Parts: sequence; structure tokens; C-alpha cells
Amino acid sequence: MKRTLLDRLLAARAERRAVAVVTQLATGEQRLVPRENAADDPMAAILDQGFRFDQSGVHRIEDQEYFVQIYNPALRLVIVGAVHIAQAVIPIARGTGYAVTVIDPRGAFATGARFPDIELYPEWPDEILPRIGLDARTAMIALTHDPKIDDPALTAALRSDVFYIGALGSKKTQASRRERLAALGFAPADLARIHGPIGIEIGAKGAPEIAISIMAETTRVLRLGG
Repeated sequence: MKRTLLDRLLAARAERRAVAVVTQLATGEQRLVPRENAADDPMAAILDQGFRFDQSGVHRIEDQEYFVQIYNPALRLVIVGAVHIAQAVIPIARGTGYAVTVIDPRGAFATGARFPDIELYPEWPDEILPRIGLDARTAMIALTHDPKIDDPALTAALRSDVFYIGALGSKKTQASRRERLAALGFAPADLARIHGPIGIEIGAKGAPEIAISIMAETTRVLRLGG
């Protein structure tokens, strides 16, 4: 790998940007393709599949073989609300490759005893989110039912490239939430990014089953979009 390409690759990884390195096997010629430019690439379909499924491999196009190496940033899950459902979500999220961050300004909830070995911030979302950043390999779920906590987090998520936004609450709660966010200037297309009521409909009862439905929906959006 040439130094200039390596430098671009290292910079992308440091900035948590998804890129692929495409190598023509017969010649060794290489090029770097950022995910945001992949749709315009001659190998667009192959690259899209690779980025969606974290899948590298050899591909034959006409009479040439290419090795596509995918470099996706690590997945992150930001949980707003140090509640029982969050405790149930965390082991599933970790088991599927997410680094987990929990945010909740309520000190009685956001304790190390309740969330051991977790990146935990007993702060308001609008204070901490600009510091930790949100990007296209991050999912956010808002679980508090408290507009003073959830709404600033959802506002930050809608202004970012996070791939999934989910919010706990009934259809009535979701309608009120959308009204408040619309009053902040978000268009219907923006608000459609919020999955609420959160999770795939599986008739879930109790925190563990709700956690399964949440992570199933997060996985569906990560891999299949929508």
C-alpha cells in the first residue's frame, strides 16, 4: 500500500469515516473509496453490500478480480435513560458488537452500581453529546419518557448522521413528541427518522423482551436500511 493511500486510510479511521480499499489483484493497483462516494463508483452494488454487512472479499468483474477490504468504524449505541430497559439492552448490544454509552442526568439512576463497566454520563444530553459526537455508525435510543431529557437528545440525533433513532412511548406520546420537535423546525421527513414506538412489534412484555425488539429493529436498519 502506497504511503499516500495509507495516510488517507488512517485519517478516515481516526475520524470514524467508513472507507473501502479496492485492490486489483492482477496489478496490485489500489484505490480508496469513502462510503459517501460509493454510489458513484463502478463497484457501487458490491461496495454497498460490503459496507452494510461489514463484509470484505474477492469479486470478479468481467475478466478482472478485485479484493474489497471494508473499514467500518466500530458500532456505538447511545442510550439516553439509565432505566431497566437500558440494563436489558446493554448485554444484547455488546454481544452484537456495540460500544455502549449511557446518558442520564438523574444521579439516582445513573450509577456505577446499576451500570458497571459502562461509559456512563450523569449529565444532560445537550451537554455531553457535543463532546462525544454522533456519526453514521452510531445508534441512539431515548428511554426516559421525560421530554426535558429525551427531546434534547433527539434534537441532536436528528441533526446528525446516526443510522438509527428510537424513542420509547405510546403512539400518543410519539405524536406529542413530534409536535414539539416540529415546533423546533424539523420537517416531516426528519421526524420520520424516529422509530417510535420503539422496536419491532413482537408483542414484547417486560424489559428483556422489549430489549430484544429494540435491538432487532436496530439491526434491521443497520443491515437493510429504512
